[in-house]
Amino acid sequence: MKSLLFHETSKKIIFILLAVVCLTPIVSSPVALLLGFVLAVFLGNPFEKSLHQYIHLLLQISIVGLGFGLKLDEALEAGKSGFILTVMSIFTVMILGYFAGKFLKLERPLSYLISAGTAICGGSAIAAISPIIKPNTKQISLALAIVFTLNSVALFIYPPIGHLLHLTQEQFGLWCAIGIHDTSSVVGAAGKYGNEALKIATTVKLARALWIIPVSVITMFIFKSKGSKVKIPWFIGYFIVAILLNTYFPFVGELSSSITVLAKSGLNLTLFFIGSTLSLQTLRTIGFKPLALSVFLWIFISTGSLLYILNFN
Repeated sequence: MKSLLFHETSKKIIFILLAVVCLTPIVSSPVALLLGFVLAVFLGNPFEKSLHQYIHLLLQISIVGLGFGLKLDEALEAGKSGFILTVMSIFTVMILGYFAGKFLKLERPLSYLISAGTAICGGSAIAAISPIIKPNTKQISLALAIVFTLNSVALFIYPPIGHLLHLTQEQFGLWCAIGIHDTSSVVGAAGKYGNEALKIATTVKLARALWIIPVSVITMFIFKSKGSKVKIPWFIGYFIVAILLNTYFPFVGELSSSITVLAKSGLNLTLFFIGSTLSLQTLRTIGFKPLALSVFLWIFISTGSLLYILNFN
């Protein structure tokens, strides 16, 4: 009994020490995610049950903090450059996902969740649309597991591809915002590439996340859901407030560099937490057909958006 208690205490101490290390500049976003995953595989996550409720909150706080590193004109320019590509990618992926899901004979709710997660903003879109289409628990878990797995892969492979193709900061930031599902991995990959890429990726990604609202409304009509509520990502409003404060209040601007450093540390910690929730057991639950649909849509949106950016940006 004492040995078991000591083992659990040791796991908690190691988890906390690694979390603290991830708050320092010596750990990059991909490494933070990898540390969490390695910990989950070899030791297990001692805080797994209570951790999920804090991941999204910490991510939202970190994103708002990054807003203090942006000026209004930069945000408007970034949003304008990504608008057309955002609209094209969302509707193309949703339509393509519908037909590919039918071809693979996937359950309609699961196919729709994967398509929405790929088209808009990963786990946030899945969480927003789930109450409307009412999938079962297994379908939600499966969609989330696939999206987070592909996000993890993207965090590692996007920066090397960007350097290989000599993408500019603007091009890479836009590519991240369109091609990667979840906000945490978008910001993580862009932050590794450079500060300018980070600014563009964050702004375009959050503008893209607002499409949760019209897509949720359209989903109500498609699935004929009565009494369903649209989940609005209110934290994006706080992100805009942070930009306005940094633009029009000089004393805030003096603190902006310190706030953004803290925000980046918070993001690294978020990625460590996400990595620690991905276990081999979770990955084994992913079936071939839903994985095939997800990979197909992800490759399509990644290559399609990249070709568009290389030719038109």
